[in-house]
Amino acid sequence: MEIINWLKNGNPNKTVFADEQQFITYARFTETGKRIGSALIEKHNATRKPIVVFIDRNIQSICAIFGIIFSGNFYVPIDVNQPIDRIRTIFEQIRPVAAIKLTDLPEIETAVQGICTVYDYDVLSKAEVNEQAIQDVQDKALDTDPLYAICTSGSTGVPKAVLISHRSVVDFIPVFVRTFGFTQDEIFGNQAPFDFDVSTKDIYSTLYCGAQMQIIPKVCFTMPKKLIDFLNERKVSSIIWAVSAICIPSGFNSFKYDIPHFLKNVLFSGEQMPMKQLNIWRKYMPDVQYVNLYGPTEITCNCMYYVIDRQFEDTEVLPLGKAFANEHVMVIREDGTPIGPGETGEICVRGTCLALGYYNNPERTAQAFKQTPEHNNYPELIYHTGDLAYLNERNEYVFASRKDFQIKHMGHRIELGEIETFAGAIDEVRMCCCIYDQIKNKIYLFYDGDIDRKELINRLKEKLPKYMLPNIYVHLDTMPLNKNGKIDRSELRSMITDAEDQ
Repeated sequence: MEIINWLKNGNPNKTVFADEQQFITYARFTETGKRIGSALIEKHNATRKPIVVFIDRNIQSICAIFGIIFSGNFYVPIDVNQPIDRIRTIFEQIRPVAAIKLTDLPEIETAVQGICTVYDYDVLSKAEVNEQAIQDVQDKALDTDPLYAICTSGSTGVPKAVLISHRSVVDFIPVFVRTFGFTQDEIFGNQAPFDFDVSTKDIYSTLYCGAQMQIIPKVCFTMPKKLIDFLNERKVSSIIWAVSAICIPSGFNSFKYDIPHFLKNVLFSGEQMPMKQLNIWRKYMPDVQYVNLYGPTEITCNCMYYVIDRQFEDTEVLPLGKAFANEHVMVIREDGTPIGPGETGEICVRGTCLALGYYNNPERTAQAFKQTPEHNNYPELIYHTGDLAYLNERNEYVFASRKDFQIKHMGHRIELGEIETFAGAIDEVRMCCCIYDQIKNKIYLFYDGDIDRKELINRLKEKLPKYMLPNIYVHLDTMPLNKNGKIDRSELRSMITDAEDQ
């Protein structure tokens, strides 16, 4: 297993992972993973099977993950704060052979009873290491074996488990590290939960470089001053965060108090970056490398990147940039042919980066992973992302919207993202999001910030045609974010019934 060998890249006595309360060295981390792996091998004569780990923001979660890898199985990280019914649904969908809990979870254990055994982390981590059993597993392993499954939301209400192979991560991470110049001296500041694939870049870049990763406490992202203090105290040099997390310190003018003095690299993904917020970062930290990343979970983290190399106005949209090495990105029309200037098409991807599919869900897999339209000479799959992009005047691909965010309103085809771009560029608006109610045929603009509704409307009238102006404006004290740091569109949609034209 190539990834297991990455554990040797760090000095044995060097800290590899740390959270708010504790740290662990490369040597201790490897030993703990082997203990957990040995116990799982003894208890379950299985490989390439799903094993759930109930995660938290601590180093034990990562130790459990690597214990599963040592056992020759693949890990499925699950946040215990999800609704019990959803957790039960995930278990019924993937049928794990085991699960690991870090703390007592009586309600969850009752809910999943009869599906698999739930083991205590403390017990597994104290097991004897069986080097021969671990070696036997590694000798039989292939790089095409599954490494992890990330559960994402499904339109049918049943979560989809995106299954990623060792090969995809082993192919992507070295390219990722080389592209942005990460070294063994890097200290990554982890924001993403471990059931969100952004954390894949944090964890595996750390190991590949022989570097260090600091797990940032969740509370820091509700207290910008505390966040900046933590980054400085832990000397964090690189962050790979969701866009919404990047916007927290800039949106609250926190850089007037202090800046993260050790930062060299700021990478972001997940949503369209509001240029107004990025320009604030660039104003206070002009020497930092800023990178816009793009890519869904199904293509192993990211397939495109754009290193910000010029000035952008607040109303402009960042390009997606170019594809990472060994990945091919195409933007195609409905008939499968490439788009031209002024056209919008769907982003599709091919290469080693593609997921193995959705675990135990062949129908959804077949819908998203299809034969390339370029030929039928041999099997070659592309992933249809459902994201739309267009070519700008510089011949760069620019994200337009999701297929399901493109609406027909008052006889016009509208990209909700375009409304968000102009609203988000207004100084007094911190964050915003558009939701379309098809039944009522109304566009809702949810926003937080210090601006009067009438003033907001007047400012938008200067930038948008009448048919694109939102019908309902809803001011929020704070924009709801989901656990991954993205704007929670489901929660906003649930507010529509009670929303009034303020």
